[in-house]
Amino acid sequence: MSVIWLIIGLILILVGANMLTDGASAVAKRWGVSDLVVGLTVVAFGTSAPELAISVVSAINGNAGLAIGNVVGSNIFNVLVIIGVTALCSPIRIDRSIMTTDIPMVILSALALLAIGNSSLLDGTAAPVVGRVDGILLLLFFAIFLRRTFASAKDGPADDPAATDGAGKKPMPLWKSLVWIAGGLAGLVYGGDRFVAGASGIASALGVSDAVIGLTIVAAGTSLPELATSVTAALKGKPGIALGNVIGSNIFNIFLVLGCSAVIRPLPFGSIGNLDLLTLTGACVLFWLFGWFFKKRTITRVEGGVLAACYVAYVAWLVAAQI
Repeated sequence: MSVIWLIIGLILILVGANMLTDGASAVAKRWGVSDLVVGLTVVAFGTSAPELAISVVSAINGNAGLAIGNVVGSNIFNVLVIIGVTALCSPIRIDRSIMTTDIPMVILSALALLAIGNSSLLDGTAAPVVGRVDGILLLLFFAIFLRRTFASAKDGPADDPAATDGAGKKPMPLWKSLVWIAGGLAGLVYGGDRFVAGASGIASALGVSDAVIGLTIVAAGTSLPELATSVTAALKGKPGIALGNVIGSNIFNIFLVLGCSAVIRPLPFGSIGNLDLLTLTGACVLFWLFGWFFKKRTITRVEGGVLAACYVAYVAWLVAAQI
């Protein structure tokens, strides 16, 4: 039954995230917000909505390991698998501005989580915890990221609300947009609750911790929208779309998702250890180094293969540690 609830919950989450993104994008365009701002905020939020729903529900239910494991595992999956597989399909060319500003922000988010995870070494507490103060600081970082995003895009041309959306397609009516937003939120909330219940049931049946399930099954499941979008874009000759997915999702996951979850209830790291946090930080740094060196500002197929292989090795270690 746990597997059934896991699948039902995931379907509701993915459908809800898609409905919420479409509805919010339509409302934003109706208000004359530019495509750039919509892409960096609304769409990025939509792809992180599954993680937000699952982590918040997990925090409310007291499943801290699942909440943190979901964020850490999803970010590792984003960098190593999504960028890796996308680069295997088609090499990814990276703009200089992304190398100097956006990817360093992703590295900063990973370092912030690593610092919080080792805070017990500084204050002498028994176990590391993402406390409410940490959550507020993460949300402040998220506000800074949003401020910078809007500031960099404010000079861009705004969309004409009366213009057609896409190739001859009329904008979504306002009433439909609001229904889509409400339905998407409902799907996320209920789907998140069922998904967490299913994942916890599977963890109990297998005799593994919620954190391990969060780092693997839940993380991969919530990253399916990003993976599908990125691979499809690569096959269509537009692999650069994967960058926006990964960068936006990773920043949202740590600063917004973990920030909101920790404000609701402090989250002890539990079995989430330095190996997991260092794997995340190392993956982000390796992503940045591959962009600068070898074939400059390009993630090649060989480098994509290395990233994907690193993920296989990481999951193999997690499985071996449970045996």
